[in-house]
Amino acid sequence: MSDGITMFVMETHNWGKTAKFLQRVGFSLDFETDHNSGQLSNGDGAPVFVVEVPEGQEPRTAVVVAVPDESVDAELDVVTPFEDTHYGTREMTVRDPDGRIWTLRAPK
Repeated sequence: MSDGITMFVMETHNWGKTAKFLQRVGFSLDFETDHNSGQLSNGDGAPVFVVEVPEGQEPRTAVVVAVPDESVDAELDVVTPFEDTHYGTREMTVRDPDGRIWTLRAPK
């Protein structure tokens, strides 16, 4: 059982241009970090966290789903098991039937 989508994580090669694009389509800047990333939101929907990645890295988009604990269905195609994050949660990634990567976030 999940608690729903809590955020989208969007990687980009240019934080500034991507943030401006999202603002032009109606998102508001919640906060910006000092390392080319930040969060934007639009109404009651899940926020978008944008993070700049190096030019040689393919930008990805991740859907983050909150789960109450680390008990997950054994049939999931696990890409990475639960690991501690630097922001105080535990996350794992799974692959859906079409190959998309989803992030499951549990409390620490």
